[in-house]
Amino acid sequence: MFSVTVREHLMIAHSFHGEVFGPAQRLHGATYLVDATFRRPELDADNIVVDIGLATRELNAVVGELNYRNLDDESAFAGINTSTEYLAKVITDRLADRVHAGALGEGARGLSGITVTLHESHIAWASYERAL
Repeated sequence: MFSVTVREHLMIAHSFHGEVFGPAQRLHGATYLVDATFRRPELDADNIVVDIGLATRELNAVVGELNYRNLDDESAFAGINTSTEYLAKVITDRLADRVHAGALGEGARGLSGITVTLHESHIAWASYERAL
């Protein structure tokens, strides 16, 4: 399996509901390093996994929709605990939508999967992986 990873960063504010979250139930900020990994079993006709420029552009666009936002104020997240794991899924699904729409080029239609990893710190991160 071949893979290419592109990187961005994301800064948000949010709060959580539930005792399991302790002090994080209060409004707080989070900064994530975001890695998006695109996979395919065989290289395309140009011997690449995906156009890195297009992958970077689309990851930047998806992250830009969330960056510098208080997710508690966003209707798409009303009543949802926007955990690191959940946000990884949101970003992965939005990237998958862009692949299916052709935004990463025709060659990207041969991708078999995407994994998004959100690094919360140098010692903790979460990922979501999906097939395409």
